[in-house]
Amino acid sequence: MTDDAVIDAEVRAIRDEYAEEEAEAAEIEVAENAAALEVPLSLRITRELDRQLRRRAAVEQVPTSALVRRLLNQAVQGRTAPVLTVEQVEKIARRVAEESVGGR
Repeated sequence: MTDDAVIDAEVRAIRDEYAEEEAEAAEIEVAENAAALEVPLSLRITRELDRQLRRRAAVEQVPTSALVRRLLNQAVQGRTAPVLTVEQVEKIARRVAEESVGGR
């Protein structure tokens, strides 16, 4: 196989994988929508929480509303993620260390 043929094959494989992932995400959204009770819910949240939810939804490649429904279901059913992520703990530790040094 020539270099061009190898590259073409790799590109096709990546496109196929991407299309498959998009199809799976769409199926999940359809299933979640079908299972929804169609009861609208309006929440007031901080802009930071909104940004975090939108970022996480983008990373997971799902609509923000689907992510929020899943998180609410997990919370109500008791299936929650760890209370703090490693990044959050490190951020808190840095802040405490900075305050300790500044408060001496």
